[in-house]
Amino acid sequence: MTSADVTASVVLICTSLPWFLLPLIPLTVMLIGIQRVYIRTARQLKRIDSVKRSPIFCHFQETLSGFISIRAYDRISQFTAKADYLADESQISHCALLACQRWMSVGIEVVGHLSTVVASTTALVTSIGAAYAGLIVTYTTRVSISVMSLVRNMTNLETRLVDVERIKEYIETPSEAPLRIRGVDLDQTNWPSKGEIVFENYSTRYREGLQLTLKSLNLIVKPGEKIGVVGRTGAGKSTLTLALFRLIEAAGGRILIDGVDIEKIGLHDLRSKITIIPQDPVIFSGTLKFNLDPTKERSDEELWAALEGAHMKEFIEAQPDRLNFICAEGGCDLSAGQRQLICLARALLRKTKILILDEATAAVDAKTDDLIQNHIRTTFSDHTILTIAHRLSTVMDYNRILVLKDGWIAECDTPNNLLADPTSLFHAMAREANIISS
Repeated sequence: MTSADVTASVVLICTSLPWFLLPLIPLTVMLIGIQRVYIRTARQLKRIDSVKRSPIFCHFQETLSGFISIRAYDRISQFTAKADYLADESQISHCALLACQRWMSVGIEVVGHLSTVVASTTALVTSIGAAYAGLIVTYTTRVSISVMSLVRNMTNLETRLVDVERIKEYIETPSEAPLRIRGVDLDQTNWPSKGEIVFENYSTRYREGLQLTLKSLNLIVKPGEKIGVVGRTGAGKSTLTLALFRLIEAAGGRILIDGVDIEKIGLHDLRSKITIIPQDPVIFSGTLKFNLDPTKERSDEELWAALEGAHMKEFIEAQPDRLNFICAEGGCDLSAGQRQLICLARALLRKTKILILDEATAAVDAKTDDLIQNHIRTTFSDHTILTIAHRLSTVMDYNRILVLKDGWIAECDTPNNLLADPTSLFHAMAREANIISS
């Protein structure tokens, strides 16, 4: 029965038995009260249930992607125990939600049966005819069942709207800036041709409402200059990289590259002109050739030259498929050092005027590290290089060292000048790294 049918039935009962209006009011109040209490509780339980279910899927995906390592290191019992724990946590909230639904069903059924009892009793007390009494009892029972179904559906609909709220939240989440801006074509201008980077009173934060992670930076990186960025954990070194790629937007000030404000250009135009070798290399599922040159703009000779510069040529030549060697998802069939060297080969292919190194050789041995560092210095001698340095030895021959502390520029000078000052932060860090004696 629809809500209109329920209304018509109630009107018919009240017309035949006006005294039924008196108990109808408190019964309606009871019904509304049960519904409101249930909705307030069930809405929160539904959110908790959704939140508790997400870690199960994440753990399942992590287990599938890393099952080789899990088996190799005999960590099956730990992952099984974690899966059991996450399932138990999820079931606690889910069982509470089911109990809440059962409570609502029982409450509605009690109100429905009370209405039937009240209508039957009222019909007997008022001594109306048998035909009217039968009609009233029949319609009261039908209305009770319909009302229970109607209220249950209404409450379930309202709790299900939690999913709609989450979808709406995702829809309203701010998106990145456009990849391209109409009327701005930097491909025709060979930008950036020099590689100058200027920070003008630049500040940024990871999200609105959070504290600033970079604060009022004023820095000029000259074309072709090699800058080492150092600092303690949380100083803002990685944030500097995110700011250059506009993975986070400015909270104040601006960044200029060859005189162009990076906020005035599209993300594709910006990111395609800067190369980064990250600390955690990314390898896609596919051939090595695709990983090196996904846009198919380079010849095989150029690919081999890049591999030779990255000291990966001998390894690839030993593979049966050579450039068509299949890389697994995430590069799990390669060592951490080999993945890092593939990222280095990508950088050698692109040869953009600005190169960012986030401890690019941390996973290779010292001998290979020296070879790669020398190759980078030779190949990118006239390019601007920013190196996020965790090992100070890799930046000791750079033009300048930028020392960050709590998001501020604490020091910026040549390595020799900073080492000569015993009160400088860089001097203290070099002493801790045993680069200089105490």
